[in-house]
Amino acid sequence: MRRLRHPVHRRTVEGHRTRRVGHPTRHAPAVRRRQAARHHRRTPSHAGRARAPGARPGRARAEGRSDREPRPRRRATYTRPHGVRHLFAAYDLARDKLYGHVKPKKNRTRFLEFCRYLRSLYPPKIRIAIVLNNFSPHLTTKKDSRVGDWAAANNVELAYTPTNSSWLNRIEAQFTALRYFALDGTDHASHKEQGSMIRRYIIWRNRHAADQRLRAVVDRANIA
Repeated sequence: MRRLRHPVHRRTVEGHRTRRVGHPTRHAPAVRRRQAARHHRRTPSHAGRARAPGARPGRARAEGRSDREPRPRRRATYTRPHGVRHLFAAYDLARDKLYGHVKPKKNRTRFLEFCRYLRSLYPPKIRIAIVLNNFSPHLTTKKDSRVGDWAAANNVELAYTPTNSSWLNRIEAQFTALRYFALDGTDHASHKEQGSMIRRYIIWRNRHAADQRLRAVVDRANIA
């Protein structure tokens, strides 16, 4: 958040008028010149070294050192001209495996596609329970009951976490590890490159579920 540098004027309301309270002559040119003259008379000539107007202290020393390289900076991402991507992920507690699909949109249609994929990983006779938050694409509403109808027809139980309590879901710790190993400090050139990094991490994570570094990050982030 950028700080405001302009002076804030107090305002008082009297009846139906708004009056600005302040010193109208405080910023007059003649007053500023007299204040600057008094300041220079009080300041000794040897108080500081002369430097060019607008120059910052220490910049000349930094520019004089040829062995110092510019500070590496990541490019700004204030805007998203190419959109964003969404990760649909599931964590199997019994098998200790992580599954994930990267999609351009997150709606009920995409969510049901991922649920069908999860259902295909187990025999139809085995009832599975999916713990998820109450994000709108996960819910069954009067206008759209596809999620509830699909769960009832495919032997699936949907268990929702309380409002603002998605951290109770055990997969949240897996997301912490995903950010730590694959996303923190990165600057991917495209969504394809970022999606490839996420998929490679999921493959590595499922093959090295007992890795000590991975377990340390997950155990530190695990709440439930």
